Order: sequence, then C-alpha cells, then structure tokens
Amino acid sequence: MPLTLQLLNDTYSIHRLQPNAKVPATVLGAPFFAVTRTDDELSIVIPQSVQLDSENQESDWRCLKVLGPLDFSLTGILARISNVLAEAEISIFAISTFDTDYILIKSAKTEKAINTLQRAGYTIQDDAS
Repeated sequence: MPLTLQLLNDTYSIHRLQPNAKVPATVLGAPFFAVTRTDDELSIVIPQSVQLDSENQESDWRCLKVLGPLDFSLTGILARISNVLAEAEISIFAISTFDTDYILIKSAKTEKAINTLQRAGYTIQDDAS
C-alpha cells in the first residue's frame, strides 16, 4: 500500500562524533535533529545550516518524511521504500521515530528518487511549512 511522503525544505548533514562526546547545545535548538549514541559513535542528523564541529560529516542530504502517524502493526513500509530506491541505485540514510520514518537521500538524487517513488505509486508532497 503506497503512502504519501513529504519532501522537507531543508538540506541536512549527518555527523559522526566520538561515542563519549556531549550532544552540542546547538543541536537541541534545531527545528529537526536526530541523535543516536552507540558504543562506537555518536551520530547526529541536523539541518546543514547549523554548524557543528565533528570528526566526520556527510552533507547535502534531502529528507522525505513518510506522513503518519504509522501504527506499529504495519510492516514493511521502510523496506518497500528502500527497495524501490535501491533498485534505482539510490542509497538512503533512514531514521525512524515513534510515529513515522524519514528517508534521507543525497541532494543530487532528489529528482530521481521522487520520480522513482511516484512511478511505484507513492505520492510526494512539498513541505507545507
């Protein structure tokens, strides 16, 4: 069952910091951010306009939000989207929250990703904010 995805306006960066690093205060003030800490690293996704000092960074990502909220009983949503994009040779960086999923794609692949998803039956909306 194809869903509606929303292309968010911002461009994002993905940062890698040491696993024991503190989350910078500038992150907490951002309109959108994701923070994941493991034994190996601290990863932060944040709008590219927010400057962050990190040991490694990947810039120029766009974000597609699966409009939800999605019920936990639903299965395969992220798998189907990622498979459609993988078949078109578009890599992703996925973030899941309690309510929905976010799929980051490199800016240069945005148009191709949108066209690919639309051909697969997904509806794509621009960010209304």
